[in-house]
Amino acid sequence: MPHFRIIRDPLWNTIRMDPVAAGIMDTAVFQRLRYIRQLGLAHLVYPGATHTRFDHALGVYHLTVTALRLLRERDTAPPEAWEDEPLVPYAALLHDIGHYAYSHALEELEGERVPGDHEALSARFFADPALRDALLPLGEGASARIHLLIRGASRAPLQGLVSGSLDLDKMEYLRRDAMFCGVPYGEVDVDRLLQGLVLVRDPIHGGYAVGVQEKAVSALESLLFAKYQMFRNVYWHHAVRAATTLYKRIVEEAVSARLLAPDELVGPTDEELLYQIGGRAASSGSAVARRIRERWLPALRARRLPKRAAELTAADLGGRTICSWAATDSAEKRRVEDTLADELGLEPGDVMIDYPTTRAMFHLKLLVERRDGGVERLGEAGLAGLIDLPRLANELYHTARVLRVFTFERRTLESDRVLELVSERVGG
Repeated sequence: MPHFRIIRDPLWNTIRMDPVAAGIMDTAVFQRLRYIRQLGLAHLVYPGATHTRFDHALGVYHLTVTALRLLRERDTAPPEAWEDEPLVPYAALLHDIGHYAYSHALEELEGERVPGDHEALSARFFADPALRDALLPLGEGASARIHLLIRGASRAPLQGLVSGSLDLDKMEYLRRDAMFCGVPYGEVDVDRLLQGLVLVRDPIHGGYAVGVQEKAVSALESLLFAKYQMFRNVYWHHAVRAATTLYKRIVEEAVSARLLAPDELVGPTDEELLYQIGGRAASSGSAVARRIRERWLPALRARRLPKRAAELTAADLGGRTICSWAATDSAEKRRVEDTLADELGLEPGDVMIDYPTTRAMFHLKLLVERRDGGVERLGEAGLAGLIDLPRLANELYHTARVLRVFTFERRTLESDRVLELVSERVGG
């Protein structure tokens, strides 16, 4: 059995791994996370953004251990509220075990091209014999219960620390991403949020869950604004999206042309996947394989990214709404892209429409312990006397979201033409 391990971390300074956590960390499936960049292709824009899912996972483990200690110091909840408490730190440590190469990018592809999101794929890694052995000290059934926590499917009251509005993953990645990108946008009052966490009884369902004290809601606001700023300036930066769109197209076309099967996307690290696609493309004589090996892969590796031909923000819509297919990789989207390519004198595949989407910018479904001791749920309607966080989060999401048309050769498109093809009047 491994001993306690001390990790020096540039963000949290010292992370103390207990023997079980150290054993998990030493498995090959966890070490794989060292070679998956946390921010995908953002390092092509922010050179410092080479931090990995490995670093991030250790940080989430650290914050979870800290949060549990602070909750235990209060210890006002009954024993049933602490169900699966011993497993929660390891769920935090393993929450990203199923990630694809370059993190979230491939989760944006259509379902038939990828086996599922990283939470669903984690089951494959939990089947690894070395990881199973590392989890044995936690007792029979622990592996399955940890997997439920990761998927957000556990009934344990402490589920909210791993998956939910207050999960510690968000606090960690915002701070870490901002630091490594060298930007001032990810400032989250983590200490205040951790101090403000409470285990409270849900007034509707009766069970216990993780909530936040009313006096810590201002720290919750810092989390919302930090997330907005990071999406607007880093995650959805135009060049980051250009690189991500190109990478997705490479993988999508490789799968469609049967150069590799969807299941082969599970497991490879960043460079392994690109190398594998390049090798398969080199041994195929198809037009798609030739385009991948001669144009798209060299362009991605040399940072010759597609250029913006048009850009539409929320302010440009003027009573119109973007068609739902623009956020997918559907046949309709490909048809419009090829129409634009023909109009611009480009080859099919040389125009790419990007309209990024994400789960709610700030998913709000949490319990708030009011100053008088009462407990209320903060949901879509907000809470009287507190800032209307749900409405604000929705507005920030729409402000941050931008539709872009990228082309391999520099071209310019009129906004009206793009609106005509990708939008419709509100209400029909």
